[in-house]
Amino acid sequence: MPHFLNATEAGFETSFQALLSAKREDSPDVDAAVAQIIADVRARGDEALIDLTSKFDRLELKADAIRFSKAEIAELIAQVSDDERAALELAAERIQAYHVRQMPQDQSWLEPTGARLGWRWTPVGAAGLYVPGGLASYPSSVLMNAIPAKVAGVKRLAITVPTPDGEANPLVLLAAELAGVDEIYRVGGAQAVAALAFGTETIAPVDKITGPGNAFVAAAKRRVFGKVGIDMIAGPSEILVVADGDNEPDWIALDMLSQAEHDESAQALLITTDAAFGSRVAEAIEARLETLERRAIAGASWRDFGAIITVPDLDVAAELTDRIAPEHLELCVADPVALSHKITHAGAIFLGAWTPEAIGDYVGGPNHVLPTARSARFSSGLSVMDFLKRTTVAHMTPEALGAIGPAAERLAVSERLEAHGLSVRARLNRLNQIE
Repeated sequence: MPHFLNATEAGFETSFQALLSAKREDSPDVDAAVAQIIADVRARGDEALIDLTSKFDRLELKADAIRFSKAEIAELIAQVSDDERAALELAAERIQAYHVRQMPQDQSWLEPTGARLGWRWTPVGAAGLYVPGGLASYPSSVLMNAIPAKVAGVKRLAITVPTPDGEANPLVLLAAELAGVDEIYRVGGAQAVAALAFGTETIAPVDKITGPGNAFVAAAKRRVFGKVGIDMIAGPSEILVVADGDNEPDWIALDMLSQAEHDESAQALLITTDAAFGSRVAEAIEARLETLERRAIAGASWRDFGAIITVPDLDVAAELTDRIAPEHLELCVADPVALSHKITHAGAIFLGAWTPEAIGDYVGGPNHVLPTARSARFSSGLSVMDFLKRTTVAHMTPEALGAIGPAAERLAVSERLEAHGLSVRARLNRLNQIE
């Protein structure tokens, strides 16, 4: 049974804290195995990829088949129906339009001292996108990861997508084509992350790795961070709906199940000002679980991690929402905009009953790669900014150095960094000679 909490009852804080601290991630001790895989790929390159693909994906590869050929891509893409292509093209257009607006501007200004300061933005040179494989892989995630990279100006974008038993998802390859992906490799797991980070004979190394994956992929991303950049370590999906009693219970039930069906460790929460409405939503969820295709997964998620929380008013709802810091937040209330301004911590906010979270997963425009496990308190979803670097620029004139140099020299002396101070003093002495 899911948890039922009431913010006005004794013991609520204890129960709420337990809900926040519940461990939802399946975290087997994979780090040692991942370390060995990474070392193997670094030592043996393509040969290790071939052996590990045979072991984990039951697919026998040769070195020249690690990368999808143009002919293979074209043949698979031809299998996509017209309706599916149109839907994917619409999603790509909307995601592109949204992310183009995120591009920051270079800045430069002249100070009264005569110094010119500023910054400029440049893209990472190459990015690698990890895509979970098989027929259950998600073409929407390809668009959400690859399009921001291309908008940022990344010159080379490679994706790795495992093909267990040789099965590839044609929609994933079409999404890669629409997003401007340059290279597609049929390898996965920690070995794919290692190949992207360190390179092999076939796969050139990248500068940043993004994309979701299982515990082995997450552990590999942790281990290669520093050698390359990564987007985040994502945990199981989660949704919080804040709703008053003036909603369709079945709509809210379906919104919650849309995340519960991802993973048995996913979490679906409802905060409501109407206890009776909360009960109706719970009944609607149970009814939908009778027929939902992924009912075993969604049912386990709802049973183990789901919760309905009754609050006295929306101010309390906002306070609890900030403490939860959800990945996805739906505000199904009379004035969702006003309520949203009271909330600071959320990965993505969906305003009003006509904005289901599922729209954000596909065609809304904003990115669906979002912070989980309360990390929305300090991080943001994937964006163009993840593929850009900011470089600061400073240009001193003799007059500018004369104005601020003595302070720099004084601070260097205070920190006992002699050469620092002398490098400034040498120029100040020359400036004094000129004067």
